[in-house]
Amino acid sequence: MSLERTKTSGSVVMNSEKTFGIRSNRVVTPEGIQRLCVIVEDGKIADLSISEERFGFEIHDVGDSVVMPGLVDCHVHLNEPGRTEWEGFETGTKAAAAGGTTTITDMPLNSNPVTTTPKALEEKLEAAQSKLEVDCAFWGGVIPGNQDSLEPLIAMGVKGFKCFLIHSGIDDFPNVTEDDLHVAMPILAKHRVPLLVHAELECADSHPEDWSDRASSYRAFLNSRPRRWENDAIDLMIRLCEQHNCPVHIVHLSSSEAIPSIQAAKAKGLPFTVETCPHYLTFAAEEITDGDPRFKCAPPIRESENREKLWDAVMDGTIDFIVSDHSPCTPSLKFLNEGNLQKAWGGISSMQFVLPAVWSQASRRGATIQQVTTWLSKNPAELLGLSDRKGRIAKGFDADFVVWNPETETRIEAAIIQHRHKVTPYDGMDLRGNVEATYVRGQLVYKTGALSNGAVGRMLLQQRVEVSK
Repeated sequence: MSLERTKTSGSVVMNSEKTFGIRSNRVVTPEGIQRLCVIVEDGKIADLSISEERFGFEIHDVGDSVVMPGLVDCHVHLNEPGRTEWEGFETGTKAAAAGGTTTITDMPLNSNPVTTTPKALEEKLEAAQSKLEVDCAFWGGVIPGNQDSLEPLIAMGVKGFKCFLIHSGIDDFPNVTEDDLHVAMPILAKHRVPLLVHAELECADSHPEDWSDRASSYRAFLNSRPRRWENDAIDLMIRLCEQHNCPVHIVHLSSSEAIPSIQAAKAKGLPFTVETCPHYLTFAAEEITDGDPRFKCAPPIRESENREKLWDAVMDGTIDFIVSDHSPCTPSLKFLNEGNLQKAWGGISSMQFVLPAVWSQASRRGATIQQVTTWLSKNPAELLGLSDRKGRIAKGFDADFVVWNPETETRIEAAIIQHRHKVTPYDGMDLRGNVEATYVRGQLVYKTGALSNGAVGRMLLQQRVEVSK
């Protein structure tokens, strides 16, 4: 791909060390959407100018296309090392770039080894060398008995820790018990790093019906993971959050019934945050055809009335932000030909489509581009402790941008998918919004369907910066 930017007279080759500008009629800033020229110098935003003058450096005028902070997707599974055939840093970060995502955070599973020790993190960092198209941070993992690894992992730069309250799907990342959390949470609280929780708790008195003879039934799968599992798990984590004053973040919220408890926790001022995902905000259980494992994930996609309540919680700020939970596998592990939801790996491939998927649904509900920026860029950057450099178009921040057209549509089809595998429930959909270009620290990594193959991404291992509310 030629990284040329054109203006009225001639063209120049992109150079990360030079000064240049991007002008748009719609630049999304913390103060609102404005006609501005964003001036970039050495990968940082040097200034925001309202001037129409001819500067002494190259200006790329994108007209009415929106210039927005690059997306910060802090929930992705790239599965490298060990399961690179599922995805990998190279293909995963190319998909991120093609979707306007400029920062990702890799989960501690489903790589092998899982990121629960300093040695495992070293292996992951080695695997990521020279493969990143976008910037990448890392989560560690909390499992039974690894408390001695938590502080060393924090010192190495992980942004927080993920745990499961139920079987994770792989035996090398076992779930924790409440007793395990009483050990781990004081350590995390001391360093003010968040505990990310897969909030499903299989209740002793809750026995979902046997569905072994209906393995292709989506309704049977849905009933096998009832809302109560999420509700009870979230109630537990609110109690432990208050007890230990440890930041808690609920990943991929699916059950709308937990929203009142979350609202009450936030009203108390607890350090308690929540994310949800595009698939919970787009699809509905009653619309999913039996025998289609592309839609299988945990927690499951629930009914349309649940989806609308999740949207209400996004709009009023109860749910803090939206992430992909990109969790791919090889097509064979989806058992597509059998349509077997019991055997199929649970995970949705979607990192490349977050922006158009969210905008398609948000715009129908009257949401603004400014709100979408908060959900997809600003707030996830704050969870990562990167609020001083990521997630906003402001002076001194990294020059991370997505240039996109919110009025046009994107047809999701195999030819445009950069994920290693093309299996996704979004296949064949027309989504509103089209990504035109992506810049990472001022370097053009994607433009009109082509990738730079420049591997300009960096590993984000610096110490956290706490956001001041």
